[in-house]
Amino acid sequence: MYARVTFAPAQPNKVDETIKVMRDSILPAAKKQKGFKGLFYLTDRKAGKGMVVVLWKTEADMTAGEASGFYREQVAKGMPLLAGAPTMEHYEVSVEG
Repeated sequence: MYARVTFAPAQPNKVDETIKVMRDSILPAAKKQKGFKGLFYLTDRKAGKGMVVVLWKTEADMTAGEASGFYREQVAKGMPLLAGAPTMEHYEVSVEG
């Protein structure tokens, strides 16, 4: 399994709105993608930080959404609510419990 982690600086007064976009728009769209295994949106309201962890069955499934523009489209949905540009990293899930 593979994970794409996106770090996003949050606007403190926009956290609830960002959660709504994640829950109502980005998550349903992600669920339709080949190889999707799960999504977690982690927030630290006090520090103004957010992190999205999306799990994928294979590395090819993970990178396909980036190549097709799907990832960019989903990030664009949240951009007006962020305090800065998000950054992305890829990981192999080495232990699952």
